[in-house]
Amino acid sequence: MDIEVLGALAVRENGVSIVPTAPKPRHVLALLALHADQVVPVGALVEELWGAKVPRSARTTLQTYILQLRELIEQALAAGGAAGCGSRAPGGGGAKEVLATVPGGYRLNTTGGTVDYRRFEVLAAAGYRAMDGEDFSEAAGALAQALALWSGPALTDIQVGLRIGMEARRLEEARLCALDQRIEADLRLGRHRELLPELTVLVNQHRMHESLHGQFMLALHRSGRRGEALDVYQRLRSTLVAELGLEPSPALARLQRSILMARPEPPLGGSAARRLVARTG
Repeated sequence: MDIEVLGALAVRENGVSIVPTAPKPRHVLALLALHADQVVPVGALVEELWGAKVPRSARTTLQTYILQLRELIEQALAAGGAAGCGSRAPGGGGAKEVLATVPGGYRLNTTGGTVDYRRFEVLAAAGYRAMDGEDFSEAAGALAQALALWSGPALTDIQVGLRIGMEARRLEEARLCALDQRIEADLRLGRHRELLPELTVLVNQHRMHESLHGQFMLALHRSGRRGEALDVYQRLRSTLVAELGLEPSPALARLQRSILMARPEPPLGGSAARRLVARTG
């Protein structure tokens, strides 16, 4: 089974989509996909679907959604068999093995398949290790590959509940961290001019993200646009003070003073940048 959540939900068995059109079964599949190969408790699924307003028929209705998903899996397995791909799940258990009932809940098994968010985590971790080792070319490449797995916000086509919402926010924070470090690697490689269009968009999307603003300031300054770099700092400071009552971080203030006095900039990269508090809005 192949799972994609870094954008619209896509789940395929033998290359055949098993994503239902009805919103509630899609919702169930999304939470199972986010915890692929792990047990998702019945209570977690019920909470995700109905929140605090749980109907008396919740568990029976959930079982109906599970049956609908298994029907789609069975059809995909049969289609794969007709195409010569094998009609059974590993172990011969069919749909009930792919979407298994286990004590306390359900588990979506991906034996032999791919999961995009796990691939993202592996590539991002490789990029962070390369950054810490100051291999900026390797870091930029690994992090770019990780970010290329994203086609939009996580589960952008799912009306999320509490649990999926938390997971989607976690994934988005991980994406921003990887993006921050990929840009930092590109800056270390002297690609400041190439970064300007991307950073122009990013600082408008993330109006209080200090690390992105600091990188934009560096890219502008190194491109001979010192005045614009200082303007970026002032706009960020005005936003932080007006909306949060906070001044920019000491690291960003030092960068601003360094640019103002035309001195070499203090470094923002590597693990230090990952420790910089990113205030997003």
